[in-house]
Amino acid sequence: QVQLVESGGGSVQAGGSLRLSCAASGYTISTYCMGWFRQAPGKEREGVALIDKSDITMYADSVKGRFTISQDNAKNTLYLQMNSLKPEDTAMFYCAARITSRCYSTHLNPAAMEYWGKGTLVTISS
Repeated sequence: QVQLVESGGGSVQAGGSLRLSCAASGYTISTYCMGWFRQAPGKEREGVALIDKSDITMYADSVKGRFTISQDNAKNTLYLQMNSLKPEDTAMFYCAARITSRCYSTHLNPAAMEYWGKGTLVTISS
């Protein structure tokens, strides 16, 4: 049974940093396309970053240069390092996975992902 559990959310001031973690169980993350998504209040869920077994990464334009997605296969854990945070980054952040060996840009569409965590809240104050 696939389970994804996010952690690391919190409240920081603009310009600060946070590191999110997603512990996966029930499968090996290196066989999946893994990603981070977020949903701000009153908005639709959107893709933030993806990584596949070859460590190929993709990012939404809004986070390029500020966020870094990575994975530790030994720990079966996905990470999102978020720097230079802005108030508009405030959202519930979700970890998600799709059974495929490669990520494609289309996987930034939340509808493309198959498994989801329950999310961790990130709040950025100005």
